[in-house]
Amino acid sequence: MPNTYRVVQWTTGNVGKSALQAIAANPSLELVGCYAWSPEKAGRDAGELCGLAPLGVAATNDVDALLALKPDCVVYNPMWINVDELVRILSAGVNVVTTAAFITGHNLGEGRDRILEACREGNSTIFGSGISPGFAELLAIVSAMVCNRIDKVTVNEAADTTFYDSPETEKPVGFGQPIDHPELQAMAAKGTAVFGEAVRLVADALGVELDEVRCVAEFAQTTADLVMESWTIPAGCVAGVYISWQGIVGGNAVIDLNVRWRKGQTLEPDWKIDQDGWVIQIDGQPSVTTKVGFLPPPYFQAQSIADFMVLGHIMTAMPTINAIPAVVAAAPGIVTYNDLPLTLPRGVLHTAPKTT
Repeated sequence: MPNTYRVVQWTTGNVGKSALQAIAANPSLELVGCYAWSPEKAGRDAGELCGLAPLGVAATNDVDALLALKPDCVVYNPMWINVDELVRILSAGVNVVTTAAFITGHNLGEGRDRILEACREGNSTIFGSGISPGFAELLAIVSAMVCNRIDKVTVNEAADTTFYDSPETEKPVGFGQPIDHPELQAMAAKGTAVFGEAVRLVADALGVELDEVRCVAEFAQTTADLVMESWTIPAGCVAGVYISWQGIVGGNAVIDLNVRWRKGQTLEPDWKIDQDGWVIQIDGQPSVTTKVGFLPPPYFQAQSIADFMVLGHIMTAMPTINAIPAVVAAAPGIVTYNDLPLTLPRGVLHTAPKTT
């Protein structure tokens, strides 16, 4: 295995910027290329695109030139998967770690078969994660390791997303739609389908064959116009979403991965969220509860709500960044946490200089 992994960063959006910053700061990773999705970013230094000093790597939209660099791995961070792009990368023999709503690929239909064939052709590997789904399910699997009987695995995610300014990802799950919109259930299922892949991840870890993976959703409305930074949700429209992805065995939900997201202070019904984060509940012998929250460190400099959102981007990016060595060493194909050794946070410990 190499001591340093040659990496190409693919896009520099919100998560991509955090990924690129982490790559640049990690002595075990070498940034050799950067893909620019926007034409106006092509030719600009990758460091400049993510708020760093120049790194000596110019962003480009020339895919052939990036693949010719023969990187060990592409860190793939667009908002949504592009199967054609992934096939091109993987068939060229380049491994991929991605945050683009990918865990097992089962939601891609024939696209999953194309990705598997590209992995075979290129002898390459693809791994998808993020904070949730992804890392949260890994914590659930670890939490269940002390049980000699498991009846149910539940991951509850709760967040007040009032200041999370991302209508392009929230509108598809129903936010802003009239509360009586007939397609809300279908929208919620389609917009969060990657959680269904995460249900399969947990089931595989438990060694169980699921009879069904299903999605159940509930919605809450705002009783007054909810004005946010870049868009407004009118009164009577969805400002709260509860979505539960369930793995069913024998008619029982043995896995439940759910999210409860709310906006504003005029929600009806008024769902309470005591603390943003995750509660992992393993019902069994023994029953285990694991609570996960996050806060900025004391040295974190935030001038706006957008600055605080960076923490979420970091948490989304890092599970894949830390997996690069394991993915490079893995067998070709689609791999999950169940296939990899423990992915380790190498190269991120900060040691302050000694003082006298």
